[in-house]
This record gives sequence, C-alpha cells and structure tokens, in this order.
Amino acid sequence: MRLAVLKERRAGESRVAATPETVKKLKSLGLDVAVEAGAGLASGFPDADYAAAGAEVTADAAGALNGAGIVFKVRAPLGTGEGAVDELSLIPRGALLLATMGADAHAVQTLANLGIDAAAMELLPRITRAQSMDVLSSQANLAGYRAVIEGAAAFDRGFPMLMTAAGTVPAANVFVMGAGVAGLQAIATGRRLGGRVSATDVRPAAKEEIKSLGAAFVGYEDEESKAAQTSGGYAKQLSAEFYAKQAEVIAAHIAKQDVVVCTALVQGRKAPTLVTKAMVASMKPGSVIVDIAADAGGNCEETRPGELHVTANGVKVLGWTNWPGRIPAAASALYARNLLTLLSTFWDKDAQAPKLPAEDEIVQGVMLTRGGAVVHKNFV
Repeated sequence: MRLAVLKERRAGESRVAATPETVKKLKSLGLDVAVEAGAGLASGFPDADYAAAGAEVTADAAGALNGAGIVFKVRAPLGTGEGAVDELSLIPRGALLLATMGADAHAVQTLANLGIDAAAMELLPRITRAQSMDVLSSQANLAGYRAVIEGAAAFDRGFPMLMTAAGTVPAANVFVMGAGVAGLQAIATGRRLGGRVSATDVRPAAKEEIKSLGAAFVGYEDEESKAAQTSGGYAKQLSAEFYAKQAEVIAAHIAKQDVVVCTALVQGRKAPTLVTKAMVASMKPGSVIVDIAADAGGNCEETRPGELHVTANGVKVLGWTNWPGRIPAAASALYARNLLTLLSTFWDKDAQAPKLPAEDEIVQGVMLTRGGAVVHKNFV
C-alpha cells in the first residue's frame, strides 16, 4: 500500500507529517512511502534524508498521491479556491487521511462526498491507551516551552537573578494562566530559566500540579470551580460571574508581573478572555504577554492574532499563531510519531492495510467520514 506525505501549504505552517525516522518505521510495516519534494525543508529535513530512509520523493502533490491508500498531513488538505493546488481533488477515493482537520460540518460533508475516510487527530479521546497518539498534548507541550523562550527573548531584563559586581538584577516575575499541558511546560521552563513563577487555572486538580512544579498558585475557588473539568481532562466553560471573580483575584497580581503566559483554551470554543485592557494598562513598561491561545481569539484583550503588538503603556503582546510551528523540527518529530503510533496500532500485518474497528473507542473518536458517509457523532 502507498502512503503519501504532502507538503503543507497553509500560511505559517512549517511542520511536516512524517520524518526520515518515521519513514523507516512505516517502510517496516510494508508500506511504500512517497514524500512530496520540499515537504520537510521548513522543519530541517531535506529531501535527501527522506530518500535515504527509503521514501520515493515526488516532484509534486499529484505524484505523491497517485495510487495512495493512506495520506499523512499536519493540517487539513486544501480544496478548490483555497490554494494553488487543489489537494482534496487529488486524494484517491477510499484513501485514509490522517491530519488535524479543524473541520466544520460543511467540510466534513465534502470529505464524505469525495469518498475520503478522514480521521481528525485533534479529536482523539483522552484515554490511557491513546496517550502516545495524542497530537494535542505533544504539540501543546512544545508550545508551552516555546512561549516562555520567546517571552524571555522579548523581555528586556534577565529571567534569573543575576548578582554582579555592578549590582543585582532581580529575577523575573512570571505568571502562567492555564495549567494544562502547555501551561505546565511553561511553568517548568520558566522555573528552569530562573524566573519566580506563579500560575492559575480553574480546574481543581491543577492547584496541586502547579505547586508540584515549584510555582505559587493564584486563583479564585468556589463550588463552580470544583466541577470545572471534563471527564477528558479539559477545562469547562464557566459562568461570566466566575470569570469576573477570578479576574478580581488576579488583577492585583498581574500588575506586578514581568512576563504573563496565556494558555487557557476551552475545547471547541473561543478562548476565554482572562487579561483585560485594564490589566494590561496596570503592567510596567517593558513587560511581556505571550498568548498561546491567539489561534482561538486569545486570552488577552490586547492580543492581535499573528502579530507582535506594543501597547500604549509599553507592554509587548506576542500574539503569534501556530506556536508548535515555531519549533518545527521537534514539533514535526512528535507529530509524526503520533501518526505512526495510531497507524501501527490499527495495522493488519496479514492484510498489509489498516484495520479500523468501528466499535473501537479511538476509532469512534477520530473518524469523521467512512465509506462515503459522515460517521462522527458531532457531525451526523
């Protein structure tokens, strides 16, 4: 069976869905792997490395997809009018597509109409068996790390306390908002760089996780916050009243911070606003806000998605989108392993093809379309 790896064409996407390392392992399953020329360049993987790993390097997407039974991508393929190449029309009918789809009902129906069996990796259920396939966790981990690194680079003073003959430079005060996978990595990275780190999260379990990493917990707690976590470990959308009280608690705290890292996301919704314009106005000139949630609108009212914005009072707001794509080599390596693990888990050695039981919890979680029909419960 042929497996195609396409070059990402969406603006700002620097990752790739397979690396030379995973190509070797895909070949060991009995797959013929075709990689579109230039697919890995932005992540530091030249075509020669794919060829050395046993892949066929094709000149274009059409060549890679010719006869493909499986397609690996980072982002959803482009359709008519979305780019110079209509990737959707080139994918063979009946092919299995693995990608982070971010699809709406119309896009899912289009995939079904085209006969593409599409799996949305971001919908993977948060169960123990699926941890090694969890693209949201692997990418969020790196996003949290990168956010602190870029925050430190934008901050015009030092992160650790520096004692010199000319005097002492105090440690930076770092505040992490949201203690999911990205937030916990941000806390750990801030601590490793020598910052004085504090953090907040609405989920009750997060308090102990924050403290276990050596950071101070800041936040408002009530009966509503005790039920602020889904069974899958995600934060729930809470009431406006709760967020108002939470804002009161952190308003005084945030005015003293040098670097604020925003990571709070609610699955399937716009990111909650946690840092108001008034809070930003209370911060010192030269302070930095890093908004990982910019893709979902941002946690800060001053965030401009895709931009670095300096406010009237001199606060730098980093609103870059696709944070994992800002550390592409590592992000691609982990994402590629996530895809490899999922495919390997459902690989039928005798048939030399994927076997996806409809009753399996993981399969039910990720499959959007199958056999020309929409099958995911969110879109049926």
